[in-house]
Amino acid sequence: MSRESRLFGAVEAGGTKFVCAIGDESGTLQSETRFPTTEPRATLLKVREFLQDSGAARLSAIGLACFGPVVLDRRSANYGFIGKTPKAGWSHIDMVGALARDFSCPVGFDTDVTGAALAEQRWGAGRGIQNLVYLTVGTGIGGGVLVEGVPVHGLMHPEIGHIHPRRNALDGDFAGVCPFHGDCLEGLASGPAILARTGSELQQLHASHAQWELQADYLGQLCAQLVLTVSPQRIIMGGGVMQQERLFPLLRARMLHWLGGYIERSEIVSDIDRYVVPAALGARAGVLGALRLAIGAAAP
Repeated sequence: MSRESRLFGAVEAGGTKFVCAIGDESGTLQSETRFPTTEPRATLLKVREFLQDSGAARLSAIGLACFGPVVLDRRSANYGFIGKTPKAGWSHIDMVGALARDFSCPVGFDTDVTGAALAEQRWGAGRGIQNLVYLTVGTGIGGGVLVEGVPVHGLMHPEIGHIHPRRNALDGDFAGVCPFHGDCLEGLASGPAILARTGSELQQLHASHAQWELQADYLGQLCAQLVLTVSPQRIIMGGGVMQQERLFPLLRARMLHWLGGYIERSEIVSDIDRYVVPAALGARAGVLGALRLAIGAAAP
């Protein structure tokens, strides 16, 4: 099979749904299916059936972009496993092994947000950018970090959604919804946190509702912390909560507030609209991220 005609399997393993596809190196998806995330055995059976029905022998590699936390250390006996997750029934599930046992091609594996970062870098809002952060704000909050085009792993992988922001004065009585940390960023600013605090989704709230100020402040803090710690050339934000366009100018203003004038780069001071940007790939970022992982795993 020539390089131009190589095909890849892509599996976006999300806490709410799985998306499976067959695609090529241009980012074109030739076939696609999606189904709810139920218990592991039944869900992974559907993945296997899709890839087999799509002609597994044609695939040069499979990419798996998975909700986390996951084990990425190839030296670990648990490489390819999901770690301790709040998704019921999915802790300590061998994700890579489930594919490697059934298919003879390489399997690329990383978090769903790292996959999305790679996809945005190649086909979306991060084209031409080697150092970036992709953030998703939805059912949870997570982030993928690329440095010189390579995902940051280290001890494990970034768990950006579980840092603790400074509590906003308007939010003192809310305990947060994270089952592990309570009022970490995910516990305060994810979609479920907004629903628990207000009884509504963000887009249903009037522009004068205090939740908009809270949301902008917490996400502005997050972006400021990333500027100061990771120093990305761009921050790309996706996920269901970030579909509200009016949130971007609000959080950019709060990012500048928390930076306090310390960073004097023109990208921050005068061109912030191009520094903190919406994801370009939208709902396709996850499955295209899995495709990127497959392309990276295939032999050159």
